[in-house]
Amino acid sequence: MTRRILTAVVALSLGLPMADSQTVNPQGDDRLNGLTEEERAVHVLNRLGYGPRPGDVARVLRMGVGAYIEAQLQPWAIDDDPALERQLASYDVLALSTAELMREYPLPNFVQREMRASGTLDTAAIRMAARRSFEPAGELSQARIARAIQSERQLQEVMVDFWLNHFNVYARKGPVRLFLIEYERDAVRPHALGDFRELLGAVAHSPAMLFYLDNWMSAAPEGAPRAASSQRDSGRRALAGRRATGLNENYARELLELHTLGVDGGYTQDDVVAVARAFTGWTINLRSGRFAFRPELHDANPKVVLGWEINSEGISEGEQVLDLLAQHPSTAQLISEKLVRRFVSDQPPAALVDRAAAVFLETQGDIQQVVRTIVTSPEFFSREAYRAKVKTPFEWLTSSIRGLDLDIRETRLLVGALIRLDQPLYGALEPTGYPDVAESWVSSGALLTRAQLGQRLARPAVRSADRSLSSKKVVDQLLPAIETDRLLSVIESSYAAAARPRDKTETAVSLTLASPEFQRK
Repeated sequence: MTRRILTAVVALSLGLPMADSQTVNPQGDDRLNGLTEEERAVHVLNRLGYGPRPGDVARVLRMGVGAYIEAQLQPWAIDDDPALERQLASYDVLALSTAELMREYPLPNFVQREMRASGTLDTAAIRMAARRSFEPAGELSQARIARAIQSERQLQEVMVDFWLNHFNVYARKGPVRLFLIEYERDAVRPHALGDFRELLGAVAHSPAMLFYLDNWMSAAPEGAPRAASSQRDSGRRALAGRRATGLNENYARELLELHTLGVDGGYTQDDVVAVARAFTGWTINLRSGRFAFRPELHDANPKVVLGWEINSEGISEGEQVLDLLAQHPSTAQLISEKLVRRFVSDQPPAALVDRAAAVFLETQGDIQQVVRTIVTSPEFFSREAYRAKVKTPFEWLTSSIRGLDLDIRETRLLVGALIRLDQPLYGALEPTGYPDVAESWVSSGALLTRAQLGQRLARPAVRSADRSLSSKKVVDQLLPAIETDRLLSVIESSYAAAARPRDKTETAVSLTLASPEFQRK
């Protein structure tokens, strides 16, 4: 980064603190009480998607903000970009089953086991297998970025991102990287705006979640009634040579604490144990990468969860638990609070959370209806909510490319950019996923990294546009309906060292992407 740009970035960070970007322009009209129509359009493009492209604000104003919201709530009725469909078709792994992925991209430990069985050991081949086994997750990441940038179904992509964090799995744990394709494609995407119970069940059956939270190895404790030892041994052999080691509470605890009830949801340690016992035998056939239920590993003892007796019926015990949790008031409250935080504010308005939770219970977990309640509410369109959220690195990167209207097909470079920005896709180690609050993403180091990447994005933007674009046109394109006088002042003062029109335009683009205003949505 040049000294000129770096100096200007420092000036922006000092002269335009994050809080100032929310300041209301003091005009004597109704702007103090609500948003103008243009601001409402910008708001829905930022919150229901990954930011406006040139022309998007005018398009939303023509169709009406309410009509745009309703269209986004029904993504299946939206015809997507044919260019995006062609790009997604180029990622061959997206259509493969887990079994096919395991054959095509075998994990290094499987390769090593086969080599030892044949009496050979090639360390170079094992290292190559390790690298290749991450290729499917890499292509999935590229596809996810491409969808966020190009898809007309913007709210669908936002909700997929929301649920992938809510039901987080970590790609670098064992074979999870090969389970990710089916996890996102078959468990999360179809239910992102659908029925919460169906989503919860799809996740519970997913090998990605079962392996990540260790439930695939969970078996009835010693002494608990279960099938005969011969059946049990055959069941253990089906785990590709791995021995079930007894009861594992990891999935049960996260199911209660993170996926449904919440940390203050009213459950006890006894409930955690009972839920873990209900899910014993929910495992994976590691040869096919598919869900399997092994009755011989299941705890057949009676169970009580949250005061409800669970009928002793094998696999259905887990389903009974999911039914109970999906309709629990604490689950309605937790999911509603997280959705309000995502769409409205880091400090979710309690009244809106309560209304959304009521809709969740009335509709038995209809996610579309809950989201509709939130994004059509007065709180959502309030002056306090406007630009009150800070973009995550993923949101900043995708909104930058959309705002610049860049045609970027080499999405592999963007996967690397997210690593630099400390938000690699499928790379959150903790079950909580990536956070959705400003304090997790705002720091001087994060701002500098965004500024450096913004300068790199400015170069193709200038090549594909009019090099003599004024700084005001650049800023208006990237920050529609925003008061930007101070930003324009910083940009103009930095022009002294930029003799060529191309350099001036590049400066305007890179400083706008680095500005505190652009960090907000």
